[in-house]
Amino acid sequence: MKIIESSIIGKKSSEACEDGMVVTDDFIAVIDGSTSKTPKHLNPDMKNGRYAMMLISEYIREELKADASVDDFCQGVTAYIYNKVYEKLGVEERLKERPEERLTASAILYSRTRNEVWMVGDCQAIIDGKLYENGKPYEEKIARKRVELIEQGLSPAEARKQIEPLLIKAMLSGQNQTYTVIDGFPIYREGVKVVSVSDSSSVQGSVSSSDSSSVQDSVSSSDSCSVQDPVSCSGSASASDTIPSSSSEIVLASDGYPFLKPTLAASEAALAEQIANDPQNIRSFIATKGIVEGNKSFDDRTYIRFVYCQ
Repeated sequence: MKIIESSIIGKKSSEACEDGMVVTDDFIAVIDGSTSKTPKHLNPDMKNGRYAMMLISEYIREELKADASVDDFCQGVTAYIYNKVYEKLGVEERLKERPEERLTASAILYSRTRNEVWMVGDCQAIIDGKLYENGKPYEEKIARKRVELIEQGLSPAEARKQIEPLLIKAMLSGQNQTYTVIDGFPIYREGVKVVSVSDSSSVQGSVSSSDSSSVQDSVSSSDSCSVQDPVSCSGSASASDTIPSSSSEIVLASDGYPFLKPTLAASEAALAEQIANDPQNIRSFIATKGIVEGNKSFDDRTYIRFVYCQ
């Protein structure tokens, strides 16, 4: 695996960053911790989304075996969070009834051994020029409600406050029941998408490869988040390197890019245009949150482009 380019950019500060990236000899992963919708923190030093991201990153680096399957990952990372945090704190029974208080994140991984991309939650990828998304099904309706409230004269902050109960209600009825996240409880397997890189037209899971959601919930974070592992692997490649015909070019990204493109520069340009023309995400790109005063974007964003030489 050869890294062409990578970036983690947060919307506020590196200390609050809820996106992460892991690069090992066997896996490349982007992890997107979910925006906290409750003031309750299971780790007093950080928000739940960042804590979730750090635990998942730790699991991939230290526990995930090279030959693991997507089911091995889903079961293993779930047990890791449950045993290491919920059980030790004695909060497992409470969290069964309160998904908004769980450590929640999405992750997208490339497995070198299996030559597959695993989409566990709301994330996106470009594989050999084809876009794959795995968004949350309920968000568009709630995001459009936010647009209506702003158009009626509410401030973006007031509109966000009014839709938060709707977001929590959707979590109660849908989290790991109708859509997938990593949260320390059994993962809704039907919402996991698996793409075979050797034949990227082959997608396993209930979500079709053409499924495309333009609605995203925002995550919090930073100006420049630290990379969880050094961005290097079997080698590195510049963006201008010729890609061998026997290789596959892959982009993995969090949902901080509203319009994912084949290069980092193009993705950043599309985001900059969105921020300039529609900073509250109520027209060209509709989301459950816009830019908050003091932030440079509405979400953390992580992007990595690499080549797998077969």
